[in-house]
Amino acid sequence: MKDWSALQDGLAGQGYIAAPDLAMALHLSISLGRPLLLEGAAGVGKTEVARALAAAEGTRLIRLQCYEGLDAAHAIYEWNYQKQLLAIRAAAEDGETGTAVERRIFSEEFLLERPLLQAIRQPEAPVLLIDEIDRADEEFEAYLLEVLSDFQITVPELGTITARSIPRVVLTSNGTRDLSDALRRRCMYAHVAYPDRETELAILHARAPEVEARLAAQIVGFVQAIRRERLEKVPGVAEMLNFAAAVAGLGVADLSADPAVLHATMATLLKTEGDRAAIPPKVAARLVGRAA
Repeated sequence: MKDWSALQDGLAGQGYIAAPDLAMALHLSISLGRPLLLEGAAGVGKTEVARALAAAEGTRLIRLQCYEGLDAAHAIYEWNYQKQLLAIRAAAEDGETGTAVERRIFSEEFLLERPLLQAIRQPEAPVLLIDEIDRADEEFEAYLLEVLSDFQITVPELGTITARSIPRVVLTSNGTRDLSDALRRRCMYAHVAYPDRETELAILHARAPEVEARLAAQIVGFVQAIRRERLEKVPGVAEMLNFAAAVAGLGVADLSADPAVLHATMATLLKTEGDRAAIPPKVAARLVGRAA
């Protein structure tokens, strides 16, 4: 991608409408070979940035989903222990023991690549998505920082594996804990917010062009009105698209036409009992009236 506007157009071609500051941050990340850290509430489309980038560049997307307790074995590599045991048994039956067996079972044939090792061994630069880094422990974050600095991984039995290509690295965080200053210094940064009305309409048009313009405006206005209510789980862009698909699939042409159908389709937007109780049919009807 030659410049940030071309990158923005490439993402739009994949159905992702990126704000100018996000497109610029992603462009700088690629140009400088630095990871991009995306922060924002759950559901604003951070993960989709990596997916759209991979599709726009025609390259592979490799995803590492972070969680509490994630360790190097699950993120980088591990050995195929079951296959190793079978090989050891077969070697013993053939009377083979010692160094030769050990060397064979700790070879590439028995190595299981996990996302980080997969990413640096691709012949063409992939997009490496490190999703929800804030859920991982601080110890793993520190180790990850070392990998992202050198783009090489040491496997004691095989030696140091250096990157064949430098992946485009996108990290996402929902802000469940503070990230280290060292990680932030290493990364480009962008905050991804809920889209404004015009941007969300453009997203809906790109992803569901069959939705009629008036209904699309109602859908976006209604969802944005719901986000302003006090909810436990605010519906994101993905929920908006699911709601639009549900409404269109039922043949609804006007959200205000049937309050019962509207309330039923809100199962795509409201995901807790408390939130369903907070938006009863009367409230939903009032919000639809404002969204018209």
